[in-house]
Amino acid sequence: MAVHVVRSGENLWRISTMYGISISNIMKLNGLSQSGAIVPGLALYLPDSLPPNRSYRIKAGDMLWKLAMQYHTNSSNIIKANPGINPYLLSIGQIITIPSPLKLSIQTLGFMMPTIVSQNIAILNSLAKQLTYLAVVSYSVTDVGWAFNIMDDKEIISRCHQLNIKPLLVVQNIEHGDFSADLAGKVLENPNYRKNLSNSLVNLAKQRGFSGVSIDFEFIPPERRQDFITFLTELKNALGSLILHVNLPSKIQDLPTNPIIGAYDYAEIAKIADLVAVMTMDYGYAGGPPDPVSPINWMEQVIKYSLTQIPNRKMQIAFPLYGHDKLVPSNQTVMLSVLNAQNQAISKWVSIQYDNTSKAPWYRYWQDRNEHVVWFEDIRSYIEMYKLVDLYQLAGSTYWELSFSAPQNWAYLGNNISVIK
Repeated sequence: MAVHVVRSGENLWRISTMYGISISNIMKLNGLSQSGAIVPGLALYLPDSLPPNRSYRIKAGDMLWKLAMQYHTNSSNIIKANPGINPYLLSIGQIITIPSPLKLSIQTLGFMMPTIVSQNIAILNSLAKQLTYLAVVSYSVTDVGWAFNIMDDKEIISRCHQLNIKPLLVVQNIEHGDFSADLAGKVLENPNYRKNLSNSLVNLAKQRGFSGVSIDFEFIPPERRQDFITFLTELKNALGSLILHVNLPSKIQDLPTNPIIGAYDYAEIAKIADLVAVMTMDYGYAGGPPDPVSPINWMEQVIKYSLTQIPNRKMQIAFPLYGHDKLVPSNQTVMLSVLNAQNQAISKWVSIQYDNTSKAPWYRYWQDRNEHVVWFEDIRSYIEMYKLVDLYQLAGSTYWELSFSAPQNWAYLGNNISVIK
C-alpha cells in the first residue's frame, strides 16, 4: 500500500508511471474529477500487492522471531518496516509496524438516514462487504416514552438482510429537529415512560426485522445518570438475544455533573450493552473555531480513558466521513463530505496542508474577500485511525454518515482489513 502526497509540478500521468497504476484507477480510488486536476499536498491512495501493515505495542517477553511467527511473516520483513529498530533490544511500550497477511479483523457500523430510497440502496450495494451493521437513523421518542418512526426504512431493512448486514434501529431524543435534553430527562426519570420506551423499541425492532437497537441519546441531564442505567438494563432484558448498541459522547475523565458528558457512566453502560461506540468526532465542532474534526492525539486520549472503563472487545470508535468549512472569524460552518472537501481544494486550486500532530489535512481559501478554513480527513488520517483500532485491539469502528462520500476510506478498508459479518 502506498500513499503519495502530490508535489508541485506533478500530474497524474507522472504518478501513474511512477507506481504502475492506471490513471483511471487512481481517479476512481481517490474520487477525482474527470479533469484529472490535482494540487500540491493532495494525498492519493495507491494500493499495491504488499501485505497490510499491522500496528503492535511491545510487551514484556516479546521477541522479534516470536512476533514474526504470530503474524505469519519473518523477522527481516519487520526490521525492514521499522528503520533503526534494534531486534535484540525491544523496549516495552515501543510501537512497531508488522507487515502481515493476517488482516486486522473488526466490526464496522455505518449510520444511514433514510432519504431517497434508490440512493440509500445504491450506497448499501456498494458498501455491502465493508459493513457489519447498518444503524438506521429513523426513530425518535414522544414525551411519554413511545418510540416512533420518522422516515420510511422498510426497503433499507430488507436490503440489509439480503446483503448480510445486520440492521439496527437507532432511536434519538430528537425534538423540533435537534437533540433535546428536556425530552431525554422527562422520559428517563419516569418509570412508566421508561417502560413505554423499552416496550415500543422491542416491538418495533421485532416487527420491522431489526437485529437490535442502537441508543443515541445525547445531552441527557446529569441527574438522570442512574435512570439511564436503569433504562438500559430494562431494555437489554426485554431485547433478549437482540443486540443492544449504545453511543457515548467522548470524554477523557468522568465528570458526573457536566451537562454534556455527566450522565454517561461508561463502566456501568459497558456491563449492560453488547457493544458501545465512543463518538470520537467533533473535537472541531460546528460553530466552533477551525479545528480538526477528529485529531488523532485527542482520539488516543479518549481511547486510553475509555479502556479504563470499557472492555476493548466491546468498544468501537467513530470515524467522521465529513469535514468542516468554516468562515473566519464568525465560525459559520458548512459540513461537507471528505470527498467534496478534497475536490473543493482542487477546484479552487489551493494547496492542501497536513498537521502532523492531529494527523489531519486542512486548507485555506478566500471567497468574496472572506477567509475560509477547511479541516477534513484523507487516506493518511484514516490509516492513523485504523492503527489505533489495531493497537488497542478495539472491536471496530463506526462511520457518520454513509451519504458522505469517502472513497479512500472504503478502498483502504476493503483492501487491508477483514470485516466481521
